[in-house]
Amino acid sequence: MSTIEFIVIAVVVGVISFILFGYLARRASDNRVKESKAEAKKIISEAENEAKIKRKEAILEAREEWLKLKTNFEEKSEKLRREQDEISKRLEAQQATVSKKLEFLEVRERELANRENNIQTREKGIELRENELAQIITAQNQKLQKIAQMTPEEAKKQLMDNMINDAKLEAAAHIKEIKEKAEQEADKEVKEIILSSIYRCAADYTVESTVSVVNLPSDEMKGRIIGREGRNIRSFETVTGVDVIVDDTPEAVILSGYDPVRREIARMALEKLVTDGRIHPTRIEEVVAKSQKEMEIIVREAGEQACFELGVHGLHADVIYQLGKLNFRTSYGQNVLAHSKEVAMLCGLMAAELELDAVLAKRCGLLHDIGKAIDRETEGTHTQIGADFMQRYRENEIVINAIESHHGDVPIKSPYPILVQAADAISGARPGARREPLEAYVKRLRQLEELADSFKGVAKAYAIQAGREVRVIVENETLDDLGCAILADDIAAKIESEMQYPGQIKVTVIRESRATEFAK
Repeated sequence: MSTIEFIVIAVVVGVISFILFGYLARRASDNRVKESKAEAKKIISEAENEAKIKRKEAILEAREEWLKLKTNFEEKSEKLRREQDEISKRLEAQQATVSKKLEFLEVRERELANRENNIQTREKGIELRENELAQIITAQNQKLQKIAQMTPEEAKKQLMDNMINDAKLEAAAHIKEIKEKAEQEADKEVKEIILSSIYRCAADYTVESTVSVVNLPSDEMKGRIIGREGRNIRSFETVTGVDVIVDDTPEAVILSGYDPVRREIARMALEKLVTDGRIHPTRIEEVVAKSQKEMEIIVREAGEQACFELGVHGLHADVIYQLGKLNFRTSYGQNVLAHSKEVAMLCGLMAAELELDAVLAKRCGLLHDIGKAIDRETEGTHTQIGADFMQRYRENEIVINAIESHHGDVPIKSPYPILVQAADAISGARPGARREPLEAYVKRLRQLEELADSFKGVAKAYAIQAGREVRVIVENETLDDLGCAILADDIAAKIESEMQYPGQIKVTVIRESRATEFAK
């Protein structure tokens, strides 16, 4: 085969291959187009189906959301309707209350109008009587001047003296009548309030003195406490500020000090030293310092416990600490913190009965003796010291007034100081709550009798019931019954102004007639 034939054959084969390849490519392209069209139709169909599903889901979600909104709207509407019903009921009740109050006020206005008319009528009657009295006085003056041959000034003086005496007797009679009436009306309610408060309140007391006893394991420990040439005992007394008394008392030493907190620190320190056995000046200083820190914790916990028991909150930390110090302070053997807690409880109970603020009343009662925790460090009365101390911490003015006025030193500005005074008197006057030295007790009784004897017309005075009552026997010829009433008021007023005493003192004036004859 020649080259030309080979080329021709190759060309023919190439042309045929090209034609065949084109045909096959066209067939493949047509197939791909058909497949693409089928795929597109399929995708479009699936998209349409998915769109239908999505549309149905959207419709369902919209319906659910609409149902939720509808339910919420109905619930809120129902709630608003109930609230409106309640408001309507309250308004109706308030309207009924207002109507009742208006009716009551109308009745009170009519009563007041009637009373005003009665008062005007009485005033007219009084004016007429005053005119008649003036005419009678003028006539008596003229008669006195003619009969006694006195000058008008002398007659006027004698007449005025007579009128003053008559007025005193009439005033005493009216005062006695008013007092009896007021006592009859108020005595029952007052007794119920006070007795209810006392019965609902119970507080324990610990009677303490100015000494503490520390028990020792043996008498040999006394020598170790004293130390070589007394250096241990001197160091202990210097650091604590408390006297250590080592006497013949077996297996015990006595700590004496006026400050109860220092004495308690000294007791705690000495017990630790005795238990440890190492007693020397350096160790004493370490143990006392540790006991002081422990004592601060004990004092603060005592104050916090008192506030928690009474529900008194919001006090400054320094105030709580001073309250805790009262747990180691006594007054006539009565624990001052226990006394303050009892006064607070009594104040709260009485305030509740009187529809006052019970929490504020408790706060006044708890803080009324706060000055006793500081009075050894500052000059002045414990009432003024306590009031100044609480002013530094911006305490309520009502509480400050209750602190400074519960002994009558300053004027009372609210009902709460009166509750504190009553509760303080109840707590201090309870039998067995307090004790006082024999000399002071006898001196107070003697002063009470001498004060009653100083009045004109008194035959003899006797202090009885441990000084809770003074009975005064008067001369029958000097005073009458109304004069006895005046004398009782005068004695009571003088006792209040010149004496200091716990609780209250009853003044009883006795006037009697005696006839004596002998049978022979």
